[in-house]
Amino acid sequence: MADTEVKYGLAGVIADDTSISKVMPEINSLTYRGYKVQDLATQCRFEEVAYLIWNGELPKKDELSSFNAREKSERGLSADVLAVMKRFNKNAHPMDTLRTAVSFLGQEDNTTDDSSPAGLYDKAIRLYAKIPEIVAADFRLRNGKDPIAPTKDLPFSENFFHMCFGEVPKPEIVKCFDISMTLYAEHSFNASTFTSRTIASSLSDIYSAVTGAIGSLKGPLHGGANEAVMHMLKEVSSPDNAREWMLDALATKKKIMGFGHRVYRSGDSRVPTMTEAYKKMVEVMGTEEAKKYWEISRILDETMVAEKGIYPNLDFPAGPAYYLMGFEIPMFTPIFVVSRITGWTAHVMEQLANNKLIRPLSNYTGKPQREVVPLDRR
Repeated sequence: MADTEVKYGLAGVIADDTSISKVMPEINSLTYRGYKVQDLATQCRFEEVAYLIWNGELPKKDELSSFNAREKSERGLSADVLAVMKRFNKNAHPMDTLRTAVSFLGQEDNTTDDSSPAGLYDKAIRLYAKIPEIVAADFRLRNGKDPIAPTKDLPFSENFFHMCFGEVPKPEIVKCFDISMTLYAEHSFNASTFTSRTIASSLSDIYSAVTGAIGSLKGPLHGGANEAVMHMLKEVSSPDNAREWMLDALATKKKIMGFGHRVYRSGDSRVPTMTEAYKKMVEVMGTEEAKKYWEISRILDETMVAEKGIYPNLDFPAGPAYYLMGFEIPMFTPIFVVSRITGWTAHVMEQLANNKLIRPLSNYTGKPQREVVPLDRR
């Protein structure tokens, strides 16, 4: 194995086939089932995109109605889940509490070991319906408030705001959130998705696969980047400081979050759509705080592109957008999960449809073979 080339981080390695999504270099765009993600985000609601990711085609009206009714029927957490969540450490990161709550859902479900296509689909919708409530309930509990039960009268994104704040904001704010849900939903064999497929490949259950994916997404080099972006914007603090802050960060080789992407070479195709939605939201809000963070973002973006030719990724506009919606910074990655549960579960279903245990080789760099010397002779 000494002469074998090691692909560190599996860079460039094709591990399997997928029909779910692809970044198409010829159009520099992420696509879901062949559709440009930016077109889906602006022309469809997230519910339609979730249906597409799981079923391969956009729904017709009757199909969407049936799908939404099915999701709404799964809304609501058991008294046991809520009781356990009330005992969670209020200082723990919300990704830790979400990971634990999803694992608890798995032991509650008597169909956990049913990995038939229909059984997996049922559990995918169950997770899709219940994870938003877990995130919202945890947000309220850690702030000393009672959880707000979901309502079956509201669509997916509106219901999430209702569970978090007890009210639904202006349509432009909801649309910005809904667009982010579509843009975050799926991204081929990223770290968390590959984690979910690896766990599923051992014929473990879908809850285990999702719990592992949540652990992977928590890292700041993956899902946690949107949180890091907002911390960066708060550190900059003023548009007047933005350009000099960026120049100094570049000169001192400081880690700058929210820029660059391992897959895209000409800019993240999701960014213009998210940035436009973020801009419209800022205009509707009209507050000085909203204008401030928009200007900081704009100047940092322009400076980085001018100095290094490196473009922002989706986390860069999503972070401040979520912050201005009223979400606490540690919630940003759990909100990512609210969206990405669609992609993860689609990949688990795809993996199990033609399963092979994922078990790569390694290049050994340790000591050569040697003999054990007894303790009294060492």
